Amino acid sequence: MLRGDTVGLRARYEEDIPVLRAELYDDVVYSTQAGSGPWRPVSPGSTDSRLTVDHEDDESVRFSVVELARGTLVGSATLWGIDTHNRLAHIGLGLLPAARGKGYGTDVVAVLCHYGFVVRGLHRLQIETLSDNAAMLRAAERNGFVREGVLRSSAWVMGGFLDEVLLGLLAAEWRPAAGTHARSDGRTDA
Repeated sequence: MLRGDTVGLRARYEEDIPVLRAELYDDVVYSTQAGSGPWRPVSPGSTDSRLTVDHEDDESVRFSVVELARGTLVGSATLWGIDTHNRLAHIGLGLLPAARGKGYGTDVVAVLCHYGFVVRGLHRLQIETLSDNAAMLRAAERNGFVREGVLRSSAWVMGGFLDEVLLGLLAAEWRPAAGTHARSDGRTDA
């Protein structure tokens, strides 16, 4: 498990699947805002990669997000679009409704940065999010991401076009939040 201050990123377990399906992927509004395509229902037993425990995709790594204090599932995190030649990847996350507004997103982004830069040796991480996703914009900027551009009216969401914001962070610019260095062995360095 990769540990941050308040959350950990671990492998996806079978018991995570029904919770993630019900609270994230079956939520039409959330899924439409989080994805890059139209919402589609995910049937039980589906091979949809968002709901698999083990996947063989070399271009993405999916984690379940757990609150460290209680060990409870609070969301999903992904490093996707991994390009080993150019040493870059994209960050994505989704928090269960009860876990939103508690600062977990900032911690998830920090741990994903550690995973991308330290564990995977990537050079660049980027985030694309809707311009009205204030929580993700805050989480990204608190971790040092820089707004690099706006893709005007590029996302069709629930009947209208929205802008997307592109944020990037280079390994040389990254500084672990508050001098803390997330580690995979459960300890932290200050």
